[in-house]
Amino acid sequence: MSKLLVSFNLDQLGEPREYRPPADRVIEGDIVCRNWDVDSAKDGQVRAGVFESTVGLNHSIKGETWEFCLILSGVVEITEAGQAPVTYKAGDCFIMKPGYIGTWRTIETVRKVWVMA
Repeated sequence: MSKLLVSFNLDQLGEPREYRPPADRVIEGDIVCRNWDVDSAKDGQVRAGVFESTVGLNHSIKGETWEFCLILSGVVEITEAGQAPVTYKAGDCFIMKPGYIGTWRTIETVRKVWVMA
């Protein structure tokens, strides 16, 4: 029987998948990202997890993905193309919709909960 209630135990996420953004998306910094996949549904069309990034600036392109974010720690400045920058810190939530193009500046190492669909 599948488990239908899944808790985010932030102290026991296990080993992350560590990676760097594609070089052509990095604007400044030596960015290292970590990702913990927590759960998925609908054959992977809906996914949730925890993401962490070190300081730096990179291009952010959502493509066809809708993403909800809750900042757990750190500070980021997100700038949608043609718009003013918006700063998010611990406790802030936001959504990036399909088609979003802009930049993501990590000011202080950031950790967030994400849900993508």
